[in-house]
Amino acid sequence: MSDATLTISQMCQQFNVTPRALRFYEDKELLAPARNGTQRLYSARDRARLTLILRGKRFGFSLEDIRQLLAMYDHAGSNEAQLARTLDIARDRLVQMTAQRDELTVAIADLQIEIAQGDETLAKLRAGKV
Repeated sequence: MSDATLTISQMCQQFNVTPRALRFYEDKELLAPARNGTQRLYSARDRARLTLILRGKRFGFSLEDIRQLLAMYDHAGSNEAQLARTLDIARDRLVQMTAQRDELTVAIADLQIEIAQGDETLAKLRAGKV
């Protein structure tokens, strides 16, 4: 990753996010771009953090979990504690996602049955058999 800074519009383009999202993450202390007057300048560190934020969001991590994980990063350390906490959160989230998937599988099957019965009833009504 380059050490060059990016403007907010360049960050938006590179990460497919809105300026509002970047400002929101800044307000939540997840990002801390440098300032040149009113212009925000995003470093390689900011880009790495945004990558992790977006990945965490995709997995359904809370913003508070993401903030805590980012705060645990130790540039000079092994980051064992950060990795262990990330894995704990990921395992919990996987259990939740699996349960949601199972619930959706049942709901989809039920809905397919309802639609099939509705189609059958509608066909009978149209044929004058009800």
